[in-house]
Amino acid sequence: MFHGWENFFIVGATAGATMIGLLFVAITLGAGLSTPQGLNATRAFLTPTLILFSGVLFECMAVLPPWPSAWPVGIILGLFGLAGLVYQIHVILKQRKVDFASLDWLDWSLFSVVPMLGDASLIAGAAGLVAEKPFAPYAVAGAITLLLFAGVYGAWDLTLWIARNRDEA
Repeated sequence: MFHGWENFFIVGATAGATMIGLLFVAITLGAGLSTPQGLNATRAFLTPTLILFSGVLFECMAVLPPWPSAWPVGIILGLFGLAGLVYQIHVILKQRKVDFASLDWLDWSLFSVVPMLGDASLIAGAAGLVAEKPFAPYAVAGAITLLLFAGVYGAWDLTLWIARNRDEA
């Protein structure tokens, strides 16, 4: 089902893994932000970004093996997309409680809506894989792209916040 898509998923996995590494650089920059406010921000924004990148890495690696049929990878991706939606609802509730910066509509849409769209696309792609529909690889690739984009935005925003607040700690 994913014949010809190998390069896309290899690049996606590489991007996800690289961004995980760069998050550790951001954590190092913010090592002095161990105030309660800094810890709450980390739990509410850094951890979900790490989960997004880890998800991209996992999803790309899940589609690369030569599965005997589309069923196993469809079920794996479907469960992962469903777990992602549930986790994203948890993240939204947690981020609403954190009062450390004023976020505008763009921030909230990229922290909340885009990952949910990515997870929904992943579920649709997984259902398409199980049903052997031709749109399935496109839906999975779209999901990975959305989740990667949301993670990059989250990492960038968090890094800027750390850089701005490092001297105040």
